[in-house]
Amino acid sequence: MREEDVHAVSTVRITGWQAAYTDLVPQDYLDALTIEEDARTRRDMFARGDGSVLNLVAEEVEEAEDGVVVGWAALGPSREEDREPGDGELLALYAAPDRIGAGVGKALILQTLAAARERPYSRLVLWVIAANARARDFYERGGFVADGVSAQWPVNGTTVHEVRYSRKLTL
Repeated sequence: MREEDVHAVSTVRITGWQAAYTDLVPQDYLDALTIEEDARTRRDMFARGDGSVLNLVAEEVEEAEDGVVVGWAALGPSREEDREPGDGELLALYAAPDRIGAGVGKALILQTLAAARERPYSRLVLWVIAANARARDFYERGGFVADGVSAQWPVNGTTVHEVRYSRKLTL
């Protein structure tokens, strides 16, 4: 990801949230998300990044133009207090809503796994909303397994249940 990709990544992220999480998180929360605010936050994070988080973009190349960002993934050290040495975390993975099912997510997960091995992480974890069957199925097809750890995420007066997935990485 380059700095000039920030707005496109925010577009993928926010439209992805609004498409994927309808009926999973409160609608007023989704309605309040804006691409502009996310882009401001992401630019700030990008500017002060310490190199520990790797942001990857998937681009669709159109004739005689630069690629159009159609997906984004972020990989970094696990944020969990009880993490094991060598734990990495898939912090985010989004495909543009109109590209879901077109291989964007698969390409990003393969690149993320390769990057995780290079870092080198021995295990990769991620969090997913428990009721998000589509995402859970996607991660399971990618070799991730629900490992029995869960959390509650309070969102605008509602509790959203999340589950952790993990995958051992062979170096």
